[in-house]
Amino acid sequence: MSQNLPAVHRYTIGGFQFEARSLPPGLYLVATPIGNLRDVTLRALETLASADLICCEDTRITSRLLKRYGIAKSLKPYHDHNAAKVRPALLERLRGGASIALVSDAGTPLISDPGYKLVVGAIDDGHRIEVVPGASAPIMAVALSGIPADRFLFAGFLPAKSAEKRRALEEVRSIPAALVLFEAPGRVTDTLEAVRTVLGDRRIVIARELTKLHEEVMRGSADELLERIASRQALKGEITLVVAPPAEQAADPVEIEEALRMALLVAPPARAAADVAKRFGVPKKDLYALALRTKARAGENGDDE
Repeated sequence: MSQNLPAVHRYTIGGFQFEARSLPPGLYLVATPIGNLRDVTLRALETLASADLICCEDTRITSRLLKRYGIAKSLKPYHDHNAAKVRPALLERLRGGASIALVSDAGTPLISDPGYKLVVGAIDDGHRIEVVPGASAPIMAVALSGIPADRFLFAGFLPAKSAEKRRALEEVRSIPAALVLFEAPGRVTDTLEAVRTVLGDRRIVIARELTKLHEEVMRGSADELLERIASRQALKGEITLVVAPPAEQAADPVEIEEALRMALLVAPPARAAADVAKRFGVPKKDLYALALRTKARAGENGDDE
């Protein structure tokens, strides 16, 4: 009797058992469900069943998925707190011809989750890398938002501190694309207030607990959403925000000049130009030159009192 028969890898769906194909050596980035376990793909199940090792953020969460589909596999924790220590051994296993699957607690690995340095190390060593696509909260939130989805920027988690959060929003304020953000439930109110202050009156969507039993989508302005949240006891669960892009209509030059003239009544040219430029989203240097000319004309006409 031969003792060198290849291992048989299996997974189960609805009580029916399936045999998974063997994997070539390499690193496999496997998307997992973000809530509903039925959102896993057949390719993901095959990969998880066949991999020599599965690396995950929390073994308890990944174990539930594997148990649901009858996959018996050893799990290795890989998260922000142990990655530096664990990574060298994983790269060594890849050099030895292992197949390693990397999953996050939910969704697609590396999207605001650990794994970047492991991927870079595998690339540098010349290992095979594959992505097994699937669920992604940012993509789902954009798709159901009702906000133009032809162009969007995923900005991940904003800084927790209010001042730093506002600076981060200033950096993306003029980008002509929808903004997609992750946020913790306890910080949603502060983030909405920061969006209102920095980005102005834009449409916003709060997508909460996507694919789960208590999935909820709230749409409105920052003020409307703040009012709805204030009337509730608390928001819970995983939250994704989608913020509409800045208005695309061109500013009226006459309106800009009138706003600048009024600003010059209470502020020097540099300050007036900066304030009006921020309000209309136009270059400050252009308005500063216009402010100087407007100030000069007012002086010639005797209006500069």
